[in-house]
Amino acid sequence: MLDALRSVSGYLSYPFIRYAFIAGILIALCSSLIGVILVLKRYSFMGDGLSHVAFGALAVATVLRVNNELVIVMPVTIVCAVLLLATQRRSMIKGDSALAMLSVGALAVGYLLMNIFPVSSNVSGDVCGTLFGSTAILTLSPADVWICVIMSAVVIGLFVLMYNRIFAVTFDESFASASGIPSGVYNTVLSVVCAVIIVLAMNLAGSLLTSALIVFPAISSMRLFRGFKQVVVCSAVLSVICAAAGILLSIVFSTPVGCTVVVVDILAFAVFSVIGKIVH
Repeated sequence: MLDALRSVSGYLSYPFIRYAFIAGILIALCSSLIGVILVLKRYSFMGDGLSHVAFGALAVATVLRVNNELVIVMPVTIVCAVLLLATQRRSMIKGDSALAMLSVGALAVGYLLMNIFPVSSNVSGDVCGTLFGSTAILTLSPADVWICVIMSAVVIGLFVLMYNRIFAVTFDESFASASGIPSGVYNTVLSVVCAVIIVLAMNLAGSLLTSALIVFPAISSMRLFRGFKQVVVCSAVLSVICAAAGILLSIVFSTPVGCTVVVVDILAFAVFSVIGKIVH
């Protein structure tokens, strides 16, 4: 046990490991907060679709050799999030169909562009790393970490300040609108927040696995708790623990960071499911 603790403290002495922990924990925390809302509103599919869109935007940024991919990826993903929300309410193409078209199309276009205009000799490796996560989170600069800190602070601040209204819009939009709460505005804000989190999470889990960071902590917490506040708190704590454990395990055993974090989330879900059946 002591040897393990010494090993962990040794790893944490490296700045890039500390950066990865800070970014990973903040991303996991924000993902868990928005995840509870998306799962309860049955919008969890949006996280998966937006992650595919982010991959397509990242491919475009890579082909154009943009120094900071966020300049392209963030606006494109936010715009698509707002458009997807709009299709839920008024469109000849239903929301799920629009999401399928957009997500599959973005994946196809992104992969095609990276093959036609390769920026390295290992296109397959680049695509695999982008989709499933790579060691990108272990190469974060202090500027990248500060961007993550600022974005996370904005997300958490919005959630805390608008908690009561988010609660109302999550469970009954009609009642919220009748009470004078502009549910459309709050849904748009939630869509934008979801897009921001997806883009930030790509460094941790890759574009295909980011939705797992959003969904698993929420549904795991719902195995044990029924109250909204309890689910939110449990989801946040569980997500942070799983992210920290996953990052540490990936470093110790040299496994892909994103996949390791998601596997830890899956194990947590299995444990919570068993406990939930015993308790309830």
